[in-house]
Amino acid sequence: MSPIEIIIEPILHEDTLPIRHKVMWPDKPLEYVMLKDDERGIHFGLKKDSKLITVVSLFIKGEEAQFRKLATLQSEQGNGYASLILEHVIQYSKSNNVLKLWCNARIEKTQFYKRIGLLETNKTFSKGGVDYVIMENHL
Repeated sequence: MSPIEIIIEPILHEDTLPIRHKVMWPDKPLEYVMLKDDERGIHFGLKKDSKLITVVSLFIKGEEAQFRKLATLQSEQGNGYASLILEHVIQYSKSNNVLKLWCNARIEKTQFYKRIGLLETNKTFSKGGVDYVIMENHL
């Protein structure tokens, strides 16, 4: 049996949409997972044996960056792919002089983000019936 090939590379924002939609908001129209500034973001995809399975979008503004719409196909969740792509995002951010990286984390996913070094803030909100907390890391 040959080893699994994992590649993380930049992708087009349009390529993030099917996975975002399927994983995050499958009951909403595709437009619901589109971001108004998607074309200004840097989008990464993790491919396993040439199949796109994890996506994330990064938006850098000066010394601060936000990652958004992290999604892994449900059949591939729990295998560490989201952690791998976020490590890539962290390294990319550091190499681009980002000092603070943050995200809007679903409350039920805070333990995952803590494992990669993000800390909860006291800023919370709800969207579409889902509760979020802003989490951040000073790089």
